Amino acid sequence: MIFRLLRLILVAMVAVAAQPSLDAMAQAIGHGSAQLIADQTKVIQDLTAKADGLEKKIGDPGEDDAGLVDIRLQLEDISRAALNSALAFRSRLNDINNRIEVLGPAPAQGQQEPAIVANERAALTAEKAEINAVVASAQNLSIRISGLVDKIATMRSELFRSVLTKRYELTDALSPQGFSDAHDQFTGLYKAVASWLTFALKFKFQAILAATLMALALAAVLLIGGRRLFGRIFEPNPSVEDPSYLSRLSVAFWSTLLPTAALVVFFASAVFFFNYYNVLRGDIGTFLNALLAVVAMVFCVNRLTNAALEPRLPNWRLIPVATGPARWLVRLATAMAVVLGFNYFLSVVNEKMGSPLSLTIARSFVATIIVGVILILMGSLRPFRAEDGSRRPWPAWLRFVAIGLGLSTIAAALLGYIGLALFVSVQVVVTGTTLVTAYIGFLSARAIGEEGGFADTSVGRWLSVNSSYEDTALDQLGLVVSIAINLMIVLVFLPLILLMWGFQPGDIEAWAYKLATGVTIGSVTISVLGILTGIVVFAIGYFLTRWFQGWLDGSVMARGKVDTGVRNSIRLAVGYAGVALAGLVGISAAGIDLSNLALVAGALSLGIGFGLQNVVSNFVSGLILLAERPFKVGDWIVAGDVSGTVRKISVRATEIETFQRQSVILPNSNLINNAVGNWTHRNKLGRVDIKVGVAYGSDVRRVHALLLDIARGHPMVLKNPEPFALFANFGAAALEFEIRVFVADVMNGSIVQNDIRFAILDAFEDEHIEIPSTPRAVVETKKQESWPIDDDKIEVEFAERERLEAEAAVEQARLAKTKRRGRKPDPS
Repeated sequence: MIFRLLRLILVAMVAVAAQPSLDAMAQAIGHGSAQLIADQTKVIQDLTAKADGLEKKIGDPGEDDAGLVDIRLQLEDISRAALNSALAFRSRLNDINNRIEVLGPAPAQGQQEPAIVANERAALTAEKAEINAVVASAQNLSIRISGLVDKIATMRSELFRSVLTKRYELTDALSPQGFSDAHDQFTGLYKAVASWLTFALKFKFQAILAATLMALALAAVLLIGGRRLFGRIFEPNPSVEDPSYLSRLSVAFWSTLLPTAALVVFFASAVFFFNYYNVLRGDIGTFLNALLAVVAMVFCVNRLTNAALEPRLPNWRLIPVATGPARWLVRLATAMAVVLGFNYFLSVVNEKMGSPLSLTIARSFVATIIVGVILILMGSLRPFRAEDGSRRPWPAWLRFVAIGLGLSTIAAALLGYIGLALFVSVQVVVTGTTLVTAYIGFLSARAIGEEGGFADTSVGRWLSVNSSYEDTALDQLGLVVSIAINLMIVLVFLPLILLMWGFQPGDIEAWAYKLATGVTIGSVTISVLGILTGIVVFAIGYFLTRWFQGWLDGSVMARGKVDTGVRNSIRLAVGYAGVALAGLVGISAAGIDLSNLALVAGALSLGIGFGLQNVVSNFVSGLILLAERPFKVGDWIVAGDVSGTVRKISVRATEIETFQRQSVILPNSNLINNAVGNWTHRNKLGRVDIKVGVAYGSDVRRVHALLLDIARGHPMVLKNPEPFALFANFGAAALEFEIRVFVADVMNGSIVQNDIRFAILDAFEDEHIEIPSTPRAVVETKKQESWPIDDDKIEVEFAERERLEAEAAVEQARLAKTKRRGRKPDPS
């Protein structure tokens, strides 16, 4: 109790002494926080005013679909700004909460705390309340904006539905007044274009010429560069009688996509330069943009149908139709594109020139009727040739779909549902063309990704001739190219299809923003952009690590004559450290908080305790092997029953190649916990033993001298330590000798053994020294049998043993006598 009282007195004294400085600090912090609250309150008020104005515009009956999309984008920007305004208080709120935690809980009722602590607690509580009020305003604004966005989505759906289901009266549109209105409109269009052309040719001719030439140059670079890069992939080769399906797919896809892209580049750059030089005025610019879009669409449809049906070259057709129907299909598809393109151009002219509604209805009615008739004609064709020479129609489902679409389009137009008929007609041509092109691209990508597919392409053949790529590498490269083509098709054609089905560019922009910044699933936010950033950062770190490994090994350690094993250990350590660092940086770049991985680390530790003990043991053992280096790459080691050369040391296992060229993978823990013999640990010096036996009765001293002479005469045997010949044993079949020699490289031991054995055979043959091949009789001592003993059996075995001993003695005497007769005289 006394100690507690002294502690309170000490705290009070410190608080009183520090009160002036604390008051000054609190005033400074409070002033900064007050300014932040005032600033963010002003921001929230401005954002609320903008949201009020946009909410009024939503109720405006004159807003179309594009206007509603623009309002939605502005509202989403306001919502993000409001949330950012609330996040501005995060740091200050953390400071306040930490300070309140330091002050401790408020005293219970009837208790008091020092005045300085009470005043600070009250100030912090008041400031926190003000901040919470501003944050609540920002959150309420965000919730309100979410409701307005949902309302816009509902209004757009109703607007789209009303356009498709609205019925028009055809009597006024098809009356003589409609023809008079059409004549007046064409007259106005002709005058507008003629007046602009007169002005442009008189005052802007040089600008028009320069803009056109620059646009042509850009398109030529794309087209000619593509031809030079990919060879004849744009056009079918008439000399090829039986092209592969992949070749036909590639030609159809690229001969459609790249020329169309070149034309689009020409048109877009021409319009850009015309605007840059102030050649176009407002109405002419609108007309020109619409006309160029129509020309590009018609060109794309014509190129695609010609590439897929190829009326001139039957061998290159993707669809096996007859030549006559192929020509008709190309003409009908192109005619359909022309009709719809002309209708779109006239719709732009009508809107710009303020034409009456009856003219718009009449124009759309005629276009949809023509498209319906063309669809019926296409479905009625008999494009396939039967074996008997007759013509077969389309498959039933395709024929019924085409004729059904044609009839439904005509029926909708005749009933007055012009919007529905026009929508179906446009989707058949534009969406159909887009889907067919994308489908051909997907087929090409799949064919390229198959085994051996990329090697059959022009690029693959060029790489196989002009590079060192093997078939496996070309297959892997083909897989990468296939994935890249699929991604390109999705990124290019998916937005086009969405635009054709009534979505606005703002919709695609909003979806792309949400996909890039994060998609929330439950409590988890997945950011595609963050993940891609993390992958890119990791890939950069990985390749930098590999480059640094190669540079360190090849340029630094190789020049320094560093031992191969040391180089391997350093290279592996640098590689593991670099990949681990790249992984950590990549995870951070992906926006993943490393502190959130604590749960994963806990699960991992639990797994290590139960099921991953061996894996961790091998990993730690690998690190010990790399650090202590009891053996290195290239060493000859013996681990249990495995003997061979170390080829690779990794953190989990070590690869050993036996002398039979078998690769044995040994876990590192086995090499740490068990005895391992290393023949080349400090150096490659080693001893080689060669055993040999000579017959009983041989001159053992002569044998000893011969063996020493043979060992000393071999060029690979070291003089120091000196070779040694040992009379090892009186064997059962021979007198046993052993040659022990040292060689500079124990890896050459087999060669030395082989040479010495051949030399021993030659020397013994010259000296008539016999190496016995028949073992001597060995008298075996048998265990005494238990009672009763068979006397007859014992007598038979004893007689047989005496006979064998006698025969062996006679044979030894005969061999000794023969050897003495054939021995050369002693030269001394």
